[in-house]
Amino acid sequence: MTETAQAAASLEAPVVMTDQHKAEPIRIRTLVLLRWFAIGGQMAAVIVAWFMGIGFVKTPVLLLIAASITMNLWLFLRPPKRTSPGRAVAQLSFDLVQISALMALTGGMANPFALLVLAPVTIAAASLKGRQVLALGLATVALISVAALFGLPLRGPDGEILRMEPILALGHWVALVIGVVFFAGYAHRVTAELQATSNALFATQMALSREQRLQHLGGVVAAAAHEMGTPLATIKLIAGELADELRDRPDLYADATALKASADRCAQILRSMGRAGKDDLHMRAAPLRAVLEDAAAPHANRGPVVEIKADGPVVHRDPAVIHALRNLIQNAVDFAESRVVIETQMTQTSLGVTIRDDGPGYPVALLSRLGDPYLSRRAEAQRGSYEGMGLGLFIAKTLLERSGARLSFGNGGPGAIVSVRWPLDRIRAEDRRALAENPHIDS
Repeated sequence: MTETAQAAASLEAPVVMTDQHKAEPIRIRTLVLLRWFAIGGQMAAVIVAWFMGIGFVKTPVLLLIAASITMNLWLFLRPPKRTSPGRAVAQLSFDLVQISALMALTGGMANPFALLVLAPVTIAAASLKGRQVLALGLATVALISVAALFGLPLRGPDGEILRMEPILALGHWVALVIGVVFFAGYAHRVTAELQATSNALFATQMALSREQRLQHLGGVVAAAAHEMGTPLATIKLIAGELADELRDRPDLYADATALKASADRCAQILRSMGRAGKDDLHMRAAPLRAVLEDAAAPHANRGPVVEIKADGPVVHRDPAVIHALRNLIQNAVDFAESRVVIETQMTQTSLGVTIRDDGPGYPVALLSRLGDPYLSRRAEAQRGSYEGMGLGLFIAKTLLERSGARLSFGNGGPGAIVSVRWPLDRIRAEDRRALAENPHIDS
């Protein structure tokens, strides 16, 4: 495949995020490291309680700590190549059972370190899916309840049983249950939002990269036209000589003439491509109306009428800005009844573009969240690429804000309204004369 064909193919290929590209839920070595910290804390608590004369069943407690040490050593000697969600759940379940058993053997609700039973479910909420977090959360509540009901009491140095008042024990149990719900829910929500933003930023980078490749493709086309000119001239010359020598062979003469005509046609096509490629490569600025027409062109014949009322200066022809405006126009065309209007406003210090449609408008409940990633999803068939995953507004907002613009969303056009406004010095370009036609060189 030629360089030109490869570049063109790369523009058409959608960006797909498959399961193979997804990160591990949590690394085993991270769980091992956290477990070593837990083991150190448990051993320190046992040693301090021993020296303080606190009475508890020492052998089962030490056996549980030894079980954690054994698990860590086994994972160190035979580490898995990749952490699956199931393996992560198994490891966190082991930690949950071990901590709950220690709590039950060391006073139950009277154990001041009972709060640490929340650690496994909090880690799960930050790295696993909702169903797995829910299962670990329910298991945590169940084990806390068992430890509260059947926990062995601690004894003081004088042998007296250390007990909590029933009302305090109940309050401690309620606090732990609330902690399970709060910490798990909070960690899971924050992690999900961070992951969505990360995926959306990746999609934005892919969109910008695609537009930049599209711009550079003009240079590739111009170079290809230049490089192929010499061999085509040779073909044309040889075909002409053959035609002259084969005038007495009508059948072969016709073939030679057709070959020469095809070479001429290829030369014309390449000359045209070279002019277009050089224009694309050098056109760094264009009138505002031309930029808006470029952005609206793919949606001009999709049903609703796209009307451009633009009167503005020469602006930077930034592929990222064009792509972003194209996304906003696409969104307006998707929901318009019959008409989309693109208007411009210019002051001494700013330049604005307003896109309005006559559709139903934005849902009022979502107005404050417009521009957030993964706000909505398209049809199920389109899921998998960043196009059609509800990222259009996020991509447009990110790219436009990088160019210095500010966006606002509203209703009243009678449909939806999107306003984009730049500081004039950020978007305006130096005016210049149009490039002249490439000179024609006869071969």
